[in-house]
Amino acid sequence: MKIAQIAPLMERCPPRLYGGTERVVAYLTDELVRRGHQVTLFASGDSVTSASLVPCCDQALRLNPDVRDPVPYHVMMLDQVRRLANEFDILHFHIDILHFPLIRDIADRTLTTLHGRLDLPDLKPFYTAFAQFPLVSISDHQRKPMPPVNWVGTVYHGLPSDLLPFRPNPEGYLAFLGRISSEKRPDRAIQIAAAAGLPLKIAAKVDKADQAYWEQVIGPMVAEHPNVEFIGEINEHEKAEFLGNASALLFPIDWPEPFGLVMIEAMACGTPVVAFRSGSVPEIIEDGVSGFIVESMEEAVAAVARIDQLPRAQVRECFERRFTVERMAENYVSIYRRLVESRRESRTLSRVGVNDGEFRVMA
Repeated sequence: MKIAQIAPLMERCPPRLYGGTERVVAYLTDELVRRGHQVTLFASGDSVTSASLVPCCDQALRLNPDVRDPVPYHVMMLDQVRRLANEFDILHFHIDILHFPLIRDIADRTLTTLHGRLDLPDLKPFYTAFAQFPLVSISDHQRKPMPPVNWVGTVYHGLPSDLLPFRPNPEGYLAFLGRISSEKRPDRAIQIAAAAGLPLKIAAKVDKADQAYWEQVIGPMVAEHPNVEFIGEINEHEKAEFLGNASALLFPIDWPEPFGLVMIEAMACGTPVVAFRSGSVPEIIEDGVSGFIVESMEEAVAAVARIDQLPRAQVRECFERRFTVERMAENYVSIYRRLVESRRESRTLSRVGVNDGEFRVMA
């Protein structure tokens, strides 16, 4: 198949440091190429890919100090996508909402994976207005706030099996990896580690939007607790050691997490996850198998005390069974093929004068 992958431009594919969506797009793109598909990646010019790259800006926008507004760059990218659209069987978008008005007339040739939270009030009228577009969710929970739309599947994220190697012998610390933001609740992670009497290492980026939260809340907490080490952003190589050497990953979120890539990154290393029951967590973590799902700080501290009960080889097996890039690509290719075949059938019916209304595909 001829497939276009359209990535956000904030990070390169894959990101040098933090970045979830671009990382998933990079892994999916390379796996589709490995399977023999003709793939074109629309992304930042510093991306590294086995596909044909259409560079849509010189470098990742977040790392370019001259860029203040990312929207013009995404609009210019969409202009390139539209001019080349007829070359592809499927145009797979990962950029939220900007493309919808531009491609309404070829919606049946597109697929959009929604990577973010969908409970924001402004999104409901938007998706109501564009209800015909085929959409993929990254967890079933992510769908709950949405109006009736054309869901064609839920596809969980996947990672290359050899990206984060299994580590059987942890070094006795707890890990927090992600963003320093109020919904990720690093404050909970610090309190859990303190109550459990274990060191905590925090590897996280601080966005400009979260700078005040860092300065007023988390920074002072880090300074107050001698068992807490703030590392900052880390790259892929550092992530393997950071997660692999941890006794457990703390995922104490307080928001409707759409997926939570860090959970499966930890699982790939064999590191169990202690996660609060919110958003996608019950879909990703098998309670008592790949981690513990908790609903209070007391339960979280108790779960940390029992973390050695979970064999790390068992945690790695959960990853291999459910969250590899091969599984992710297989699920997407199945959706691509159904959409392409349905488009052909729809055109055949139109030629013979049959029109039963809007076509919908459901996984």
